[in-house]
Amino acid sequence: MKRILLKLSGEALAGNNSTGFDEDIVLDVANQVKQAIEQDIQIGVVIGGGNFWRGRTSNNIGRCKADQIGMLATIMNAIYVSEIFESVGLETEVLTPFEVGRFTKMYSIDRANKHLKHKKVVFFAGGTGHPYFSTDTAAALRAIEINADTILLAKNIDGVYDCDPNEYDTAKKYDEISLKEVIDKNLKVMDLTAAIMCLENKMPMLVFGLNEKNGIINTLSGDFKGTNIKV
Repeated sequence: MKRILLKLSGEALAGNNSTGFDEDIVLDVANQVKQAIEQDIQIGVVIGGGNFWRGRTSNNIGRCKADQIGMLATIMNAIYVSEIFESVGLETEVLTPFEVGRFTKMYSIDRANKHLKHKKVVFFAGGTGHPYFSTDTAAALRAIEINADTILLAKNIDGVYDCDPNEYDTAKKYDEISLKEVIDKNLKVMDLTAAIMCLENKMPMLVFGLNEKNGIINTLSGDFKGTNIKV
């Protein structure tokens, strides 16, 4: 793999905290990404906002405004995580699909490709810039736009199961599954829009637990313990 899109769960970055960040987890991610960059792998990153905001659970806020707050949560995450990445010696850029003053730069595919080729880690923050589209959809869209080899989906569980392993002791983990099966069985690996985009554009995914020791490096080197989602 020469270019990947790393999708990080906001909840996974919070660790055992209910909100915010577990800085040890973020530092571990940064050091693993640094190893990957040193192996000449180009990396784009999308981070969810669930460690700060899950507006869809509120009945008192309209969906559009709730999603806008969620977009801002992803920008806070990207700025924080990019700074941790910088602290271990990486170069980063935070790109957003709308103006955020001096905090970020505007996204364009040319700008993203330029930074990736110069070994910068590019954070795609702010989702797609539109309500009704999740960060899963943003990750799928950016991966397709930058022509990534695959999406690495780092979650707070270690793969794809036939039901929620936190609720059912009988939950079965898939070592390998097709995107069509994920959609047909409604396995909720990512939202339906994102899954269909990946299917139509033949974008595979590797799903693994962020809490796995060296999970990112293991996945990139082939020592994979999660779920391989094929197209």
